[in-house]
Amino acid sequence: MPEPNPGSPRKREIYLTADGAARLRTELEELRGHRREDLARRLRHAVQQGDLSENADYISAKEEQAFLEGRIQELEETLRLAQIVEADPPTEEVSVGSTVVVQEEGQTPQAYQIVGAKEADPRNGRISHESPIGMALMGKRPGEEAVARTPAGEIRMKVVEIR
Repeated sequence: MPEPNPGSPRKREIYLTADGAARLRTELEELRGHRREDLARRLRHAVQQGDLSENADYISAKEEQAFLEGRIQELEETLRLAQIVEADPPTEEVSVGSTVVVQEEGQTPQAYQIVGAKEADPRNGRISHESPIGMALMGKRPGEEAVARTPAGEIRMKVVEIR
């Protein structure tokens, strides 16, 4: 593999679970399909109203179109570059795709699934492998302690189980 050009930014790896990739494909289909068609109808209608320089509907639709096309490009790029992480049987150490049960001292155990940054959803227990907690847990085994340095301070947790 050739060395990256020191002057160019290096693309970081994108990890997705099979479910996450499916959700992104569904979103992409929706954006390419009826969302794009609805927006095209709005633009045609706004153009028919006349003077485009002062047409708020036209300006709004053009801004929405730029956002939509940008999101489509982002999803296409993500899916093209993504490495799909299969739900393998539990391993001996935490990796992307693992569900890990951790416990902070004096707290109830909590389960987190380690996912790629594009599908992180901390409120639903899906944390990025690039987050402070995710990085601290990567490579840990049951019984080991992980220390995450977060903006709110240091978090110490014991790996209870890997599912």
